[in-house]
Amino acid sequence: MTTTLVNYANKVVLAPMVRVGTLPFRLTVLDYGADLVWSEELVDKRVIGSVRSINPATQAIEYHKGTSLTFSTHADEAGKVILQLGTADPDLALEAALTVKQDVVGIDVNCGCPKKFSVQGGMGAALLTNPEKLKAILTHLVQNLDIPVTCKIRILETREQTLELVKMIESTGVKALTVHCRTRDQRPTTQADWDYMKDIVDTVKSIPVILNGDVQSHADIPRAKELTNASSFMIARGAQFNPSVFRKEGPLPYEEAVRAYLKKSVDVDNMFQNTKYVLLSMNTDSQHTKSERYRKMQQSKSLLALCEIFGLEDYYHTVKSEQTERRNAAEKNKERDQEKPSKRFLETESEPSAKKPKIAQDIAVECL
Repeated sequence: MTTTLVNYANKVVLAPMVRVGTLPFRLTVLDYGADLVWSEELVDKRVIGSVRSINPATQAIEYHKGTSLTFSTHADEAGKVILQLGTADPDLALEAALTVKQDVVGIDVNCGCPKKFSVQGGMGAALLTNPEKLKAILTHLVQNLDIPVTCKIRILETREQTLELVKMIESTGVKALTVHCRTRDQRPTTQADWDYMKDIVDTVKSIPVILNGDVQSHADIPRAKELTNASSFMIARGAQFNPSVFRKEGPLPYEEAVRAYLKKSVDVDNMFQNTKYVLLSMNTDSQHTKSERYRKMQQSKSLLALCEIFGLEDYYHTVKSEQTERRNAAEKNKERDQEKPSKRFLETESEPSAKKPKIAQDIAVECL
């Protein structure tokens, strides 16, 4: 199957992060220089059955399942957003991917998440010890999608096991491989083992290999490149703490990055709870978390309240007013479109009765 081309080489990208990698955060890091962005992990069954619509107020493309928002994207990240999929079944993986494929540039299979909910369902890191199932999922996606398929793994307990796994993954036809250089049981407090990467890069020659783990900012990349020969670099925690770490010139002050993120949250009408979670995840320095401002953030009850803390209340009101105008205009257009068929129907119904006398006269004349 012909596949849309995505260049995964020589890139600096945003890692998939649960609850953090939602639309406003992705848009923020793109503005700061990220080349590609991964969505938070979405489980296949959650995606399947979602209905696509365009939000008239924000122009965001939204996928809803019932009243719940499954996934959202925007034209500003078109060609740059990869959806990460949590799955343990080839058919469900494909059905989920087909649901959203028109709005993402690629599908990434999560093979590294060590969380209990993921592993118990046979997803994430559980796939590392079930290579046959992983191969079946990747092969099925590659053969039936016209967008690129990639996957993200963790290293195994031995170098030999890891190299055997990556060779198998390469053979499925995926377009890139991300390696988180920690084992399934290791946490961020354990230093990532970059020593594995040179052997992995030497083994996987046909596709780009993306390094993940302890790449905290753009400043770490020259050293990481030298030590690992990785093609591209994925940033997770560094971006969570300050999304401006993608800047080649260096990160901006915390407050400036927060204001940029808050504006994006207002622009796309992001859920308050999600925005608050992300803000509280940024800058976990004890001096900040013990501050009066942080306390106000914790106690906030609305997106407006968060904006007021950072002096963005005018921005909030201006954007909300514009969104209301667009929403009202869209509703009026919808009502007008619904009225048109009724009007045409009435006109059609009235035409025969108006012409009947003439038709009857014509028939009478012909009979004579």
